[in-house]
Parts: sequence; C-alpha cells; structure tokens
Amino acid sequence: MTDPLLPTAETVVKTAKTYARDLAERTLATAIVAAGGVAVAAGPADMFSASFWETMAAAGIAAAGTLLKGMAARAFGAKNSASLAKGV
Repeated sequence: MTDPLLPTAETVVKTAKTYARDLAERTLATAIVAAGGVAVAAGPADMFSASFWETMAAAGIAAAGTLLKGMAARAFGAKNSASLAKGV
C-alpha cells in the first residue's frame, strides 16, 4: 500500500534531475556574468588587481546580469521558473 502523502520514486528522481539542471544552468550563468562584470568594472588588463570598489561594481554587474537572465528566462521559458532549461 502506498502512502498518498509521500512522493513516488519517479517524482523524486525527476525532481532531483530538474534541480540539478536548474542549479547547473544558474551556476554557469552567474560565473559568466561575474567574469563579464569584473572585465567591465576593472578593465580586462586590470582584472587581477581590482580595487574594493571595482570588486563591488563587478558584484553589482553580476547581480544585475543574473536578474536580467532570470527575467529573460521567464519571457522565453516556463512562466513560473527563472530557468531556461526545459522542464524546470
């Protein structure tokens, strides 16, 4: 007899797979946007010797880029997800 309050094994596997895809996409997108933020804030030649304020600007640029990516994902993907991955 199955308990109606517990998810099935198929649901758990699907949920874990969906979570992994979503997490991988968000991690990769944030890394790309953060690298771009450092390049814009400090300049490509100085990206390994950025000042405190350049680092803060890079963090802000990365956050803004991630926000825009999430908004684009809602516009082009599932309406209730900030992921571009299908099925998330």
